[in-house]
Amino acid sequence: MTRVLVVDDDLQLLRALRINLTARGYNVVTAADGRTGLRATAESHPDVIVLDLGLPDLDGTDVITELRGFTATPIIVLSARTDSSDKVLALDKGADDYVTKPFGVDELMARLRAAVRRASGTTSGDDMPVEAGELTIDLGAKIVRLAGEDVHLTPTEWTILELLVRHRGRLVSRRQLLAQVWGAAERKDTGYLRVYLAQLRRKLERDPSHPEHLITEAGMGYRFET
Repeated sequence: MTRVLVVDDDLQLLRALRINLTARGYNVVTAADGRTGLRATAESHPDVIVLDLGLPDLDGTDVITELRGFTATPIIVLSARTDSSDKVLALDKGADDYVTKPFGVDELMARLRAAVRRASGTTSGDDMPVEAGELTIDLGAKIVRLAGEDVHLTPTEWTILELLVRHRGRLVSRRQLLAQVWGAAERKDTGYLRVYLAQLRRKLERDPSHPEHLITEAGMGYRFET
């Protein structure tokens, strides 16, 4: 069942979309503000996100930026903003589609189906096992092996590792990691990350004090190298 996250502060609209989407066979999760939407994305792993831009706590474009820090899930903007500059900004930030209010339910359903089709057609290889020295990381099965032996990770450790591996070779900022793991885009306490990265290195690196795979970029974030 396709899971849809709807982020909008219009409670009547949320209710209407829940009813309509559920009737069409979707599993619906709702959030009434941006921070709740970020947490819901990290916790429920939706297949597609429908996002309003005019949220009470964060601008929708900022939410898109935060989402793109940790997920490739399709984002369909659903907004009353009709100016072309708003559309361009949202798409440049990483939205996949833009629907203006008022809208037709049939049109939204078609956009949802198209977004899910595109995503399923382009991410099929994302869960292939990743080899890094003695490490084997199977993203699909959520299994990590070191020299052929299974390594037990806590859910938080796995979430951090998965995000880094999916962005392997690229910097992942501390803010992106905090948003994904704790669902708080504004969290400033990077001590969480230092603790968990140290734990991951003890479990996965041959020499935790000189890591080969879990690399710190001082003052910026972390990077996974194969």
